[in-house]
Amino acid sequence: MVERRFSKILIIFFIILATFVSIFPFFWMLANSFMSEDQIFALPLKFWPDKLFKKGMWDNYREVFSNFSFALYTWNSFFVSFLAALGQIIVCPMAAFAFAKMRFHGRRAIYTLLLMTLMIPVQVIIIPEYYLMMKLGWLNSYLPLIIPSFLAGAFGTFMFISVFEAIPTALFDAAVIDGASAYKILWRVYFPQATASTATLFIIAFMNNWNDLLRPLLYIINPKLFTVTMGLTRFQNQYTTKWGLILTGSVISVLPLIVVYIFCQRYIIENQMSSGVKG
Repeated sequence: MVERRFSKILIIFFIILATFVSIFPFFWMLANSFMSEDQIFALPLKFWPDKLFKKGMWDNYREVFSNFSFALYTWNSFFVSFLAALGQIIVCPMAAFAFAKMRFHGRRAIYTLLLMTLMIPVQVIIIPEYYLMMKLGWLNSYLPLIIPSFLAGAFGTFMFISVFEAIPTALFDAAVIDGASAYKILWRVYFPQATASTATLFIIAFMNNWNDLLRPLLYIINPKLFTVTMGLTRFQNQYTTKWGLILTGSVISVLPLIVVYIFCQRYIIENQMSSGVKG
């Protein structure tokens, strides 16, 4: 009994420690957004903001929104990330259904090539991708950031394949006997069973597009089209860095990701609690 209690206490200790390590950077960033520039680099380190509940507490946030158009950048990032994530949860189930439940020539070869794209770094394909977007006339627009997401992604396709293969084949056969087309079988029978995978893929795709900096820097020139990641670069130039504004902008940029995760997490939990095929 003593050993069991000690092991439980040890496990709880490591869980608390891991949780603290995970959330400390965010709370440190949040605290520094309410600090003056001098206190951020003060030694010894100070964790209690000197502006908190005092006059000028919201100065950094006012400057970020009023002088640097951060509200516009946040909306731009949300628009791009939402459409890109939506494209993934529309196209990936279609590709996964074809690979999991349909038989056609070259299926394994195509699936292998699709999985191999996971091993190709973005830096390898960015030059031919930029040349293609230039020929299409899509530069200085959101099309290069959104349209590629409407192609079947290897990660999302692989995730949905594992879900679709676990669904009993009897459902597929029954739908075929009832005269349902392939699209109806996918969207009315199989897709509703993959709520958790849909929410997970949406979170990952949204987060990846929200945090992306390389493609917006390459494709967007108009300041009115800047995303959050591009907006953060405005706080740093060749000679100075406005750390207080960078930390404030970082807090603002993280909040939408937290909201999206909390919203989608509810569907993941509901799907896990009610998982199973009912007769």
